[in-house]
Amino acid sequence: MRRTDGRAPSELRPVSIVPHYLEFADGSALIICGRTKVLCAATVEESVPSWLEGQGSGWVTAEYALLPRSTQTRTPRERGSGSGRSQEIRRLIGRALRASVDLDLLGPRRIIVDCDVIQADGGTRTAAITGGYVALHLALQRLIAEGIIPQEVLRAAVAAVSVGLVAGEPLLDLCYEEDAQAAVDMNVVMNAAGEFVEIQGTAEGHTFSRDQLEELLSLAEQGIARLLEIQHQALAAAGNLSSRE
Repeated sequence: MRRTDGRAPSELRPVSIVPHYLEFADGSALIICGRTKVLCAATVEESVPSWLEGQGSGWVTAEYALLPRSTQTRTPRERGSGSGRSQEIRRLIGRALRASVDLDLLGPRRIIVDCDVIQADGGTRTAAITGGYVALHLALQRLIAEGIIPQEVLRAAVAAVSVGLVAGEPLLDLCYEEDAQAAVDMNVVMNAAGEFVEIQGTAEGHTFSRDQLEELLSLAEQGIARLLEIQHQALAAAGNLSSRE
C-alpha cells in the first residue's frame, strides 16, 4: 500500500531531537517525529513520594498533556488529575523511563519528566518516551557532574515506537490517519540492550496471528534501533555522553 506521506512500510517519519530546548529545566528536549512535536522537561526534586520515605531509593515519574491546539480541533485543557487516557499514558512513560535508571543509586530524590504535546499527528506517547529519555539523561548527567550520584545510575537507554496492521500490511511509526485505520496497533518500548520494556497491543475488530505479532515486533525493533541512534547523536552533540556510553 502507498502510505499517506510516501514512506516505505519499514520507514520512520523524519525524527529530530533538540536537547537543552528549555533554559531553566534540569534537562529538556524537543522531539519532532513527522508532524508530531513533544516538549519534554525534567525536574529534579530533593524529596520522594511519602511511600518511599526512609528507604533511600529514588523515583522517576512523568506527566503528559495535549496542549489545546495540538490537535485539529481544540482539546480542552485538562484540570485536576486529567482524563483516563492521559493518566494511562503518564504511567506508561513513567514505567519506561524508570527502566533506564538504577533507582537505588539515584538516592532519595524524585525526577519528574513533563511531556507536553505541542502538535499531535499520531505516536505522541512513543515520542514522549523517546524524547523524555533524553531530558532525563541530561538531568541525571547534571547530578553526576556535580558528584551527587554515580555514573552507574544510568542503565540502558530506552526508546519507543508504534507499529500496526493497516489494510493487512505491517507498518512502522503510524501517523494519525494510519492509526485511525489500523486493524491492529501496538506501542513497543525497548532498551539499548535489545530487551523489551513494554508492549501494548490491541486488535480493533480483527484478530492477528503469532506470525503477524512477530513481524510487528521485528519492525518495531528495527525502528527503535534507529531511534536509539538519534538519541545518542543528540546527547553527543550536547556534550552529555560519558566515555562508557
